[in-house]
Amino acid sequence: MKNYFFLSLVLMGAIGVAVVSCDTTNPYVPPEPIGSLSLTFDNIAGTQDLKLNATTYQNSVGESFVVTKFNYFVSNIQLKKDDGSTYTLPQGASYFLIEEEKPASLSLTLASIPSGNYTGMTFVVGVDSLRSLADISLRTGVLDPALNDGMYWEWNSGYIFMKLEGTSPLAPAAQNNTFFYHIGGFGGGFNGKKTINNLRTILLSFNGDVVKVDPSVKPKVQLKADVLKVFNGPTKLSIAQNSSVMFDPYSTNIATNYAAMFSYDRTQANQ
Repeated sequence: MKNYFFLSLVLMGAIGVAVVSCDTTNPYVPPEPIGSLSLTFDNIAGTQDLKLNATTYQNSVGESFVVTKFNYFVSNIQLKKDDGSTYTLPQGASYFLIEEEKPASLSLTLASIPSGNYTGMTFVVGVDSLRSLADISLRTGVLDPALNDGMYWEWNSGYIFMKLEGTSPLAPAAQNNTFFYHIGGFGGGFNGKKTINNLRTILLSFNGDVVKVDPSVKPKVQLKADVLKVFNGPTKLSIAQNSSVMFDPYSTNIATNYAAMFSYDRTQANQ
């Protein structure tokens, strides 16, 4: 009986040591605190605020024009911390449609961001191939072709990444002096050949500013998007010579132009 009692004590002690050992090798790690970040896009034309159907602007080749529509997709957002690490938003929560005519669309809330100090970001202008080819059940909200204000080509099974429309005396009279640039193409295959790829990745530094994210602080980051850069980039876009561009090789020039239209403006920390 004594031997049995002694053996029981030994076993209980061994179990206790094992539990302590387990706790030591797998310590409890509390969940990382999270916060949110507000991201605002301020569409401009040079030094002026962009005004639809009102202000007349001029491109670098001297052509005057009025903007009637300016839309673009922003996706695949990634934030860079001051320690060099990055946080990528879950893909399903990383597609946004910016529409100048809808002020509410210009401000995005990025939720569940790990706490930390952020110094820059990257994002894609457009909708990547993975999501473009996903089952329609996975393309909801702004990606729903029936609800995204004509930002989808039914005939081409793809999204329009950037849509710029307007009027100009330099546009053909046969088009009622209107011009339009509907730029898309994710580089997918067609009949064994790669198609146009107008996806563009934007890298932005916060210019020395540190955006602090934690549960008690809700920072607001403002970016600018200059519509004149669509005309005044590496390719000088002339309305008279190219008044309507959609899914053709020249569209890659316009995509490269608008990739340079984004810049960091400022950050505001709200308690």
